[in-house]
Amino acid sequence: MRLFKRPTGAARTGRGPSELAALLREGEEMVAHLAEAHSGWGLGTADRWDLDQATGLLTWTFPDRTATAPAQILGTHNAAAGSWLWAWANPSILPELSRDSRTVRDWAQHRGHTALTEPKVDADQEHAATLAALALRITRAGGFYRGTGAAAVPYLTFGTVTLTRRDEPPTTFRVATDD
Repeated sequence: MRLFKRPTGAARTGRGPSELAALLREGEEMVAHLAEAHSGWGLGTADRWDLDQATGLLTWTFPDRTATAPAQILGTHNAAAGSWLWAWANPSILPELSRDSRTVRDWAQHRGHTALTEPKVDADQEHAATLAALALRITRAGGFYRGTGAAAVPYLTFGTVTLTRRDEPPTTFRVATDD
């Protein structure tokens, strides 16, 4: 997959590889910023995580609390197969949870970045991280999470986090992204 190949012909409406390179830098900065911001409530330290497709809620479970947030699935990376599958192309993902991935696809189609419109692409872990960082920047999500999985590892975005502790009222945590 050549993300930074200059589009040609009538499909060329974007600014080419320099646009993607800039978005990638910004996306990588967003990943780092969001990881740091969300570490305050414990992102990355939960005992377990779950995604309920029926409700669209991502839940992290800690010994003393739970954290929940509305989520979207960007795609999945299968290291053994060396591939990335966008959520919009994955029949096991409900359409309601693939909105962000469709946003990326539609954005890429409009701007002529055809490499981002292929349903499934060859990808190692670094390439999957690149796709996720670009998607995060394009969608401007307020949270980012790389799940765990035996075969396919999901990459997710999430919104406002609700923290619930026993015998305490819930609190919320939100990271604003610049537009």
